[in-house]
Amino acid sequence: MKERNFQTFFSDWIKRNVPQFTTVFELKLAKGGSLPFKSVKEHQVDALVSATSFGVYHKIHDLPVFAGSKTHWANKKPFDCFYIKTPESYVVIWFYHSREKKEMIWIRIEDWLKEARESDRKSLTEERARQIGIIYSF
Repeated sequence: MKERNFQTFFSDWIKRNVPQFTTVFELKLAKGGSLPFKSVKEHQVDALVSATSFGVYHKIHDLPVFAGSKTHWANKKPFDCFYIKTPESYVVIWFYHSREKKEMIWIRIEDWLKEARESDRKSLTEERARQIGIIYSF
């Protein structure tokens, strides 16, 4: 199981379960009972905090066009860019356990940061994530 598999599951799930509010996500897959706090990189934390505080602008990259390219087979981008005004920001964790029910835990970025600051551990346990997050099955 890889994080890209989680991305696929999440994409299918979110299309069927559209949030009631604008939301941005950082997805993480944990194979075991904990996820290191450092697995959410500094630039990702900064972007999630900034999004919640001010909003976020993102330019969708143009496909590279060069002689002999096959871009006509690629998905067309929906538009050039977007700005999202102060969404909710979450670190979404899937504590993967083979052949068990698929669950993800959404943790608000503020709660993630507080836990990282105040915990005696260097990682977030699945048990603690369940206490501070919102659990969804997918």
